[in-house]
Amino acid sequence: QVTSNQGQSPCKEKHVVLLSPVGKLEISGCETGLHEIKLPKMSVLPSGAESSAPCEVCEGVEEMTEPLKQCTAWLHAYFCESARVETLPVPAFHHPLLQQDSFTRQVLWTLLRDVKFGEAVSYKQLADLAGNGRAARAVGGAMRSNPIPIIIPCHRVIRSSGQAGSYGGGNLMKEWLLSHEKLQKEKFAY
Repeated sequence: QVTSNQGQSPCKEKHVVLLSPVGKLEISGCETGLHEIKLPKMSVLPSGAESSAPCEVCEGVEEMTEPLKQCTAWLHAYFCESARVETLPVPAFHHPLLQQDSFTRQVLWTLLRDVKFGEAVSYKQLADLAGNGRAARAVGGAMRSNPIPIIIPCHRVIRSSGQAGSYGGGNLMKEWLLSHEKLQKEKFAY
């Protein structure tokens, strides 16, 4: 349970599981906003057939709060109708890390706002965008603590060398997400 930052009663968290091309995403949130998206660990990259797998809620449909509905709609678009992602509202967030004023929060919001679908940015570039060019290591820490991956696109942060770097969902997941975005961007560029 998460207590809201005004010290009121704890949130009534609801949970849904979204079946996606990369496996089951466990999503939690309350009436106020999203708390977390948990990624499955991938041991193999999905093939073309699996990447067109349905993207649908398989558990918790009856529990859907408005932020969870927005989240699953956004993720469905991300995986299945990528051209729509930029036009959809991002669900409200209600994780404590995103409520408090911190460099981590600033980095995550900067990433969400400035690094678009199909783009990538280095840790140093993101540190510069967030206002502290010498904080590349702190940016790495912010990426590790991101409670809402994919929507807050920490997979788009790569090493200055161009290598993918590590990822909470595993390196295969990061490679798949970057490849998915590149392919989709090429598709809707025409």
